[in-house]
Amino acid sequence: MTYARDERQALCALLDRVGPDAPTLCAGWRAADLAAHLVLRERRPDAAIGLLVGPLRRHTERVQRRLIARTPYALLVETIRTGPPALSVYAIPGVDDRANFGEFFVHHEDVRRAQPGWEPRELDRAVTERIWRQLRVARLLLRKVPVGIEFARDDRPERAGGRGAVRMTIRAAAPVVTVVGPPAELLMWASGRTGAARVRLEGAEADVAALSRARWGI
Repeated sequence: MTYARDERQALCALLDRVGPDAPTLCAGWRAADLAAHLVLRERRPDAAIGLLVGPLRRHTERVQRRLIARTPYALLVETIRTGPPALSVYAIPGVDDRANFGEFFVHHEDVRRAQPGWEPRELDRAVTERIWRQLRVARLLLRKVPVGIEFARDDRPERAGGRGAVRMTIRAAAPVVTVVGPPAELLMWASGRTGAARVRLEGAEADVAALSRARWGI
């Protein structure tokens, strides 16, 4: 099993448990909408391109609505669970884990964190390190924010003299705001789930305020 497959299976188990009308962190989406999105992404490349290309977004939304209307929820979830079809780019060895781990981790949390009483998962060290490496994608997501960004992990103690802190420069610019938290929370924050990510922002008050007002994405 790869990390992406583990997250895929865990998300599907949660989708089965909460049902199609459960809320998610994705604005306006129920669990059924999120499931249809994931099916579309892997199995309808003609529509999935609208996830990245704005002018094609309406077509993507129409296909997603049709999937929800015409496909039983349980079948949508089972389709996700079985993985990408043989001719999908995601079926190429190694591509699934590289392209899907972050997607499935974040969407798993989208469902988890929309439920009452949620708490961060206890993740093993290997998964946490995989998430830390995944955070490189934040350089693309945050390229237009109005301040420099540095990520700092708080799940490891700093070495004597302040050296050895685990940090990552996301946007090399001044002034800098440091976003502090464990890798999973940093990933949720970088993915735009700022209200559900347990991080803290460190920097000048005006710079933190400017970042808090910013919106970002691909």
